[in-house]
Amino acid sequence: MGARKQVDAPPAEFAEAVSQLRGARFRPEVFVEEMPAPQRIAPHAAAVSADVTVDGDDIATGRLVVLYDPAGNDAWQSTFRCVAYVRAAVEPEMVTDALLGGVGWTWLMEALADRGADFLAPSGTVTRVVSESFGGMADDDATAEIEIRASWSPVPGPGGLVDVTRHAEAWGEVLCTAAGLPPVPPGVVAMPTRRGQRGR
Repeated sequence: MGARKQVDAPPAEFAEAVSQLRGARFRPEVFVEEMPAPQRIAPHAAAVSADVTVDGDDIATGRLVVLYDPAGNDAWQSTFRCVAYVRAAVEPEMVTDALLGGVGWTWLMEALADRGADFLAPSGTVTRVVSESFGGMADDDATAEIEIRASWSPVPGPGGLVDVTRHAEAWGEVLCTAAGLPPVPPGVVAMPTRRGQRGR
């Protein structure tokens, strides 16, 4: 039985990445929990989902997947890949702003830079969605959302290890920015969330 466990054990690099993902710290408004990871994209994967909740209302949602292929992947230029999704409600008039897509992408680039999360080969899309109601729902107000789908390859730091914590926390920052939350004042430390602590 012990030999079987040893065979099934994930590579040390991926196990450390999962530990770092679980240890990431987010703002109190961000409720994070582990979710099933896709199984066919890479030999090893871990994933979390998150909701940004203010006064009982979910104002943004997202997920982050960490992929690992010990053989490497030419498209990733690395053995690791982060795949992120962010969706948040915005004011309908914002959707008509041609700059919104570029702004949404800048949120991600700046969050990674602010966290010192070095990366390679970024790619993604920013989508603006407007929903209007008709017929029996004609009295409902129009709603609008921004969706950010992105992937990037974390760059290993000293010792050759990837610091997934920085990348996860950058994703959490993008969630809050997209949700319209004000920046955390300097010196204020984010804490693990209640959902994030469950089942650990």
